[in-house]
Amino acid sequence: MIARRTALGLVLATPALAQEPWPRRPLRLIIPYSPGGSTDTVARLMAERLSRALGQPVVAENRPGLAGSIGVDAVAKSAPDGHTLVVATTNQAINETQQLRRPFRLMTDMAPVAMMDSFPFALAVTNALPVRSVADLVAYAKANPGVLNYASSGTGAALHLTMERLRSYAGIEMQHVPYRNYAEGRTALIAGQIQLLFDATFTLTPLIRAGQIRGIATTGLQRAAMLPELPTLAETWPGFQAALWNGLMAPAGTPEPVLDRLNREVNAILAEPEMIAAHERLGAVTLPMTRTAFRDFLLAEIETNAAILRGAGVQPE
Repeated sequence: MIARRTALGLVLATPALAQEPWPRRPLRLIIPYSPGGSTDTVARLMAERLSRALGQPVVAENRPGLAGSIGVDAVAKSAPDGHTLVVATTNQAINETQQLRRPFRLMTDMAPVAMMDSFPFALAVTNALPVRSVADLVAYAKANPGVLNYASSGTGAALHLTMERLRSYAGIEMQHVPYRNYAEGRTALIAGQIQLLFDATFTLTPLIRAGQIRGIATTGLQRAAMLPELPTLAETWPGFQAALWNGLMAPAGTPEPVLDRLNREVNAILAEPEMIAAHERLGAVTLPMTRTAFRDFLLAEIETNAAILRGAGVQPE
């Protein structure tokens, strides 16, 4: 009889264990980049708001390296209990094609949680270039094939692929000059050592306003609030869109109810006027999505970036 009661108690206890309250302890939010950048800034804003919404601290931790892959790999290997999250960015969709030897696959080892935001880019040229519009740029490039040099933060990086997308849409020839980081490229643009680049709207706006460089377009589907006088590239080529985006992912196998709860909480936070305003000050827009929509978005980004990499002749590492 005692044995039967013990067995019955175990059976009855199983559902209770499965429904154990979550979160049970502080959460970790891994930011796979160095402190101070746009991803770090918005991730820490989200961590603060999630802490209040979940009733547990959400501790942000920077794990930079290998274009974000080191931080994502650490989360992929974490317990799938909903207490460890990572910020996935544009680079992760690029790395899925570019870094074939990394020890995880984004869409099988990770679970999409929620999209957060999008940071459209601005396209700027050096003041010495006789170009004041997209049409001017295309005409100049076609009249001077291969003369224009553009900067990026490295081969295969988001800004490199954005310029390759522009080159493909416009049917023009340009030379790629990779720099170690964005700051070096901006300095080269101001000095006239290179002729054009894409960079975050928030970063380029002060330089454009100060007359150090000339802005000619932005890459969102709508005009940027910071630079409303500049047309979008979509106004010239419908469908042209490029941005740095940030979303949250968890280890594969994280319980569905936990993922659903996180998605609801994140979307509610993104809809708050204060959060929208904070993103606008950074030149970004909030992008709440369902988990399914975010997953579809990731798959489309991976496919698009793979096609651009192939077209640019960039070999996987």
